[in-house]
Amino acid sequence: METSDTTWLDAIDTQAQTMCERLVALAEINSGSDNVAGVNRVGEQMAQYFAALGVRAERRQLADAQQVGDDGELASRPLGDAFVFRERPQAPMQVLLVGHLDTVFAADHPFQQVRAIAGKRLNGPGVADLKGGLIVMLTALAAFEDSPWRDQLGWQVVLNPDEEIGSPGSAPLLVEAAQRAQAGLVFEPAMPDGSLAGARKGSGNFALVFHGRAAHAGREHHLGRNALRALADALAAIDDLNGERTGVTVNPAFVHGGGATNVVPDRGMLRLNVRIEQAEDAEWFNARLQAIVAGINARDGIEAVCHGGFARMPKILDASQQALFELVADCGRELGEDIVWRPTGGCCDGNNLAAVGLPNVDTLGVVGGAIHSSDEYVELDSLPRRAKLVALVLARLAAQT
Repeated sequence: METSDTTWLDAIDTQAQTMCERLVALAEINSGSDNVAGVNRVGEQMAQYFAALGVRAERRQLADAQQVGDDGELASRPLGDAFVFRERPQAPMQVLLVGHLDTVFAADHPFQQVRAIAGKRLNGPGVADLKGGLIVMLTALAAFEDSPWRDQLGWQVVLNPDEEIGSPGSAPLLVEAAQRAQAGLVFEPAMPDGSLAGARKGSGNFALVFHGRAAHAGREHHLGRNALRALADALAAIDDLNGERTGVTVNPAFVHGGGATNVVPDRGMLRLNVRIEQAEDAEWFNARLQAIVAGINARDGIEAVCHGGFARMPKILDASQQALFELVADCGRELGEDIVWRPTGGCCDGNNLAAVGLPNVDTLGVVGGAIHSSDEYVELDSLPRRAKLVALVLARLAAQT
């Protein structure tokens, strides 16, 4: 980088208090994925913050997600809106920045408030995943807009409302945005030790609905066909797939069905999650699952119907991904930080971007831990540190043009 002027970057150090205040304001807006009004309030607040940069929000209404209910029936699930911001779409380098507005904490969950805890930490819903990341993103972009390289790089921000449920409505929007960019930055929290996620497993969610035949359990038991027995057999067969293929794990996670003890149950529902390391693992699992379902359907009076699939494929560290990681690591060294990355079984929207060929680093948010629990926390000093890192990464990408 040709200039030694770092005034634009050092200014972030003076914004720690503002970043903290904005984070608290966002975290105390409940935005569980099903709380459409709350999710939209977070998006509207972010739109106000971006307006200060002179960038207006494009608000995208998403189609309802489809999901199988506990009763085995397919139902619509309304989603909040996505918020999109663009600046300099004609610049030679285009970067996509992604964060989500939703959390895993429903409107009736007891975990709703932010509080200071031991050390320089805040405990609160979404402070790490991902509202801290939203503040890091915003602050980094504001700093970059004051840098000497601003005209050489255009950026697009996508804030989606449904990442915590697999991005069912926003996935097409992410694909559309990724096709206009050369690099992606995603603001999921870093690991508790500050390291970044490297390779990520892919994930599939499935719901199997079993139909049998109801009958009086005493008088006409022989006429019934027990859907729960079929479910139990399928569950055991599916769980037995664990250990058959390296890198593949299967988690039968939820069962619902049955009723009165004097009625042969005629319906049951099973939800399961699958994690895979390679794209071909999905084909292997789908074939095995289809064989198990076919075996159940061969039984007299029993029908099994499978819904779902692999929404996120594995993120592999290919050469382009590695090059972007190295650029981030170089920026870290310039700022006195040792940036390392390691593989994880978790997945996020970084998987979606990688699936369409966009190299991305997907844990550029805050350092924190205990995410998805009432102990979730953020290390407050990581807010300005990560913002400086991201701002410098943007400048480095711009300087490459």
